Amino acid sequence: MMTNPPFEQVVARHGATVLRVCRAVVGPDDADDAWSETFLAALRAYPDLGAGANVEAWLVTIAHRKALDQLRARARRPVPVPALPERAAAGGEPGDAAEVWSAVAALPEKQRLAVAYHHLAGLPYAEVAAIVGGTTDAARRAAADGMTALRRRYGAPSRGDRR
Repeated sequence: MMTNPPFEQVVARHGATVLRVCRAVVGPDDADDAWSETFLAALRAYPDLGAGANVEAWLVTIAHRKALDQLRARARRPVPVPALPERAAAGGEPGDAAEVWSAVAALPEKQRLAVAYHHLAGLPYAEVAAIVGGTTDAARRAAADGMTALRRRYGAPSRGDRR
C-alpha cells in the first residue's frame, strides 16, 4: 500500500517551487504571505490527499488560489501615502532580482501565470492549462509569449534567434 510522505518532507521538497510561483504571481512583497497560506491550507487537506497524487501540481494549484486571494486583498488596501519609506535591501537575492520580478509582474496575466507555473514550478503545459484554464496549446503559447517578452526586455536572443 502506497502512502504519502510526512508533510515536513513535502514542505522541504516543494517549498522553494511554491515560493517562486507566489513571487511570480503576487511579487516579492506578498509572496511570503501567499506561501504561508498555501502550506496552511495544504496541511489541512493533506490527510485526504490520495496516495500517489502529484503533490507538486496540487501545491501549485493551492498556491495559485492563495496568490489570487493576495491580489484581491491588495486591491482592497488603502491608497498609499505620497511619500514612501525607504525600501530595505533585499537580502540574499541577486542585485537585479527586484527588476526581474517587476518584469514578470508586468506581463499580461495569462502569460505571467503560464511562465510561473511552467518555467518556475516546472509543471507540464497540460497541468498549467488545468490550473489557469484553457487548452494545453494556449498555455504553451502564453508561456512562450511571456518568455519572448522577457527576453526582448533584457536584450537576450529569443529561441528563434539562437544558432
